[in-house]
This record gives sequence, structure tokens and C-alpha cells, in this order.
Amino acid sequence: MTTQHMNKYAGIAFFLLAFTACKMPAIIEKKENKTVSASYTNGSQDSTNTATQSWRQFFTDPNLVALIDTALRNNQELNITLQEIEIARNEVRARKGEYLPFVGVGVGAGVDKSGRYTSKGSSEATTEIKPGKATPDPLPNFVLGGYATWEVDIWHKLRNAKKSAASKYLASVEGKNFMVTNLVTEISGSYYELLALDNQLAILNQNIQIQSNALAIVKLEKEATKVTELAVRKFEAEVFKTRSLQFAIQQQIIETENRINFLVGRYPQPITRNSDNFTNMIPHTVQVGLPSQLLANRPDIRRAEFELAAAKLDVKVAKARFYPQFSITAGLGYNAFNPSYLLKTPESLMYNLAGDLLAPLVNRNGIKAAYISANAKQIQAVYNYERSILNAYIEVANQVSKISNLQKSYDLKSQQVTALTQSIDISTGLFKSARADYMEVLMTQRDALEARFELIEIKMQQLNASVNAYRAVGGGWR
Repeated sequence: MTTQHMNKYAGIAFFLLAFTACKMPAIIEKKENKTVSASYTNGSQDSTNTATQSWRQFFTDPNLVALIDTALRNNQELNITLQEIEIARNEVRARKGEYLPFVGVGVGAGVDKSGRYTSKGSSEATTEIKPGKATPDPLPNFVLGGYATWEVDIWHKLRNAKKSAASKYLASVEGKNFMVTNLVTEISGSYYELLALDNQLAILNQNIQIQSNALAIVKLEKEATKVTELAVRKFEAEVFKTRSLQFAIQQQIIETENRINFLVGRYPQPITRNSDNFTNMIPHTVQVGLPSQLLANRPDIRRAEFELAAAKLDVKVAKARFYPQFSITAGLGYNAFNPSYLLKTPESLMYNLAGDLLAPLVNRNGIKAAYISANAKQIQAVYNYERSILNAYIEVANQVSKISNLQKSYDLKSQQVTALTQSIDISTGLFKSARADYMEVLMTQRDALEARFELIEIKMQQLNASVNAYRAVGGGWR
């Protein structure tokens, strides 16, 4: 090929490039904002962060640790996500293969019969391979060779597609980590709820005993004509009410156990636990560190960051479709009508080499739409990333405040329970000496039961707030 021809083809290629690239639609780009506050609402600048602590170190109850460990192996939803990660990993491999040459080998055989009174048939009849030997009729055809095709990735369309797939794979990994944190949090929350229900059931049993003793006293008082039948019926009704609550709590225990069993990935069975020291359990201390650490510790933020990176690359891939595509095809092998001639060199040798420069001219609306859509998805990814950061900050701030307020509430509620527990004995003594009405005894017992229930509820909320704070700062997946 002469220099004149090369310049001519280069000029044509430049014209196609200019023609196809000059009409790309204008888009509005958006840059993500990664800035976060220097500290949380408490103003602390301590960088110590509980998020770096593994969940095995954070949870000290061996029964809870065993449940979480089993769930991380058997939970169906988590295993589904693991397969999605495998799919994303294979997508990276597929994209990587697209910008490498496709090379293959082939073997073929066939037969061709042309009509005698055709241009091809008449020429074959007069063609002699050797003196006195005409071309065989019908004509066999044997082929042995290799071929290669390669799209030259001038605009990095294929490489960017591969990088985008890699970012999506990393996003799926972070999505799995985020699911692990939620799974750990949900199991621990249900476990603490189960301990709370056990303690509430124990309180009910104690209260039934107290009420039954009070009922026996009222019956004696009635026999002594100190009270009427109404008082006896009121106390009996209160005993029946409390006993009916037992079955409601027992049902809640069954449902909570089965919720844990579902998360663990097994059929219903009793949950091993120790509820005796529930009220004495001390919530875990969570060091929240600095807000900037959320970007590295929170899996949902990291997932949003990788999704944003993939969206940016997808815009570049969509933009590259406006430019010409350059492909090279090549082949090398042997071709003959007789197997004995197949490997004769150079007579049976065949080869080809071609280059194609293809530019989109007609179907540009589809390319424009894909380009604009890719940019819109990139803007969506920016907002999602910023929302993830804001949501993480607010979650930490809420949990820090909740831990503080629950501690104050628990201290006051403990004092209320102590006062009401003492009031039961006082009201019973006053009732025996006819210095208090039976309704005062009933109301005191009822208030004490409700206060003790609320104290257990606050303790459960304290434990859950600690776990939620651990999840909010980015812990639980390591």
C-alpha cells in the first residue's frame, strides 16, 4: 500500500470520526460531595472506633455467638447474595475477554457441484490440475486452519466496560458485607427480645403468686365480714387477667424463637439461652470515632461508592459508541479438494487479513438515548452516595443520643420499680389492718407489674441501641 493510499484512508477515517462525534448530545455532569461534619453532635474528636472490632469480640454471650456463626453459614438470603457475587465475578471475566483477540481453530469438509452450463462449471471443466486431469466434479473441499478477530479498543470502550463490571463486583461484595451487619443486628435484637420475654414471663409468675396470696387474704377478710363479695371478685378477675397474659407472652416467645431459627436457616427448635442475669446485663460501650471514618467502615457507603464509579465508567462506554469501531480479522490455514493435497505448501496455503472501520450513521437515536440514560444513572448514583453518607451520620447521632437517654430512663424506672415493690407490702399490710381499701392493693400490684415490664423493655432497648450503634458506625461485618 502506497503512502498516498494510506493518507487517503486516514482522511476518510478522520472524516467519519469528526462526523459521528460532533453531534453528541449535551449532558449535565454532577460531582459527588464527600464532605462530612468534623464531629458528631457531642463534639468529640476521639478517633477510637468500635467498628474495627469483629463481631466475635463485640458479643460475649456464647449462645448468641453460636447463633450468629450458624446464620453466616446457613442463612438462605445471604447465600443467595454470595451467588450474586459469583455472577458479578464472572461478568468481570467476560468483559475482560471482550477486549482481547478471539482466536479459534477449525476443521471443515464439504462438496460443491456446479452446473455444467454455468460460468463456474464451464471454467472448472476446462481447468487442468495436471496434464490430462480436469478439476473433480463434484468438487470436494477440505479446510484446516485458524482464525482471529479483534476489536481494537481505541476509545477504551471495552476496557471501561471491564472496569465498570469490576466496580459492580466490588459493590456486590460490599452489599454482602452490609447484609451481614444487618443479619448480625437482627439476630442479636431478636435474641435480646427473647431474653426480655423470658424475664417478663418470670415476673408474671411472681405476680400471680403475689395476687393469689392477696386473693386468699381477701377471702379470709370476707369470711370475717370485713369486705364484700365484690372485693373477692375483683381480686379473682385480676388473677385471671395476669394468667391470660402468660399465654400471650408464651406465644411471643415461640414466634421470636422461630424468627431466629429462620434467620439461622433451620426448622423450628428451642433456642439455647441463659435469661437469669438479663436485668444485670451491661450494654456494650461503643466508641463512634469520627464521621469521616464512616466512608471506610460502612459497607453501604462503600457499595454506593463502587456503584458510582461503575456508573461513571458506563457513561464513558456509552460515549465511546459514538466513535468509529475498528476491527481486525485474520485467518491462516490449508484448503484443498483432496486430503492428499491439504498440507502442500505453499500450493494449499491460504490466509486473509482485513481491517474494518465502522461508524454509526443511521441508528444514532438509540446511541444518544443510551448515553443520556447512562448519565442520568450516574447522577442517580451521586445522590445515592450522598444519601448513604447522610443516613449513616444521622443513624450514629440517633443511637448515641438514644443510649444516653435510655440510661437516664432506666435509672429512674429502677427507682419507680423499687418504690412500687415496697408499696405492695405496705398496701397489703394496711389492707389487713383495715386502713386501706382493696382497690388500693389492686392498683398498687397493677402499677408494680407494669413498671417491672417497662424496666425489662428499657433494658432490651439499651442492649439493642448498643448493637445498633455498633452497626451504625460500620461494625459487624468483619
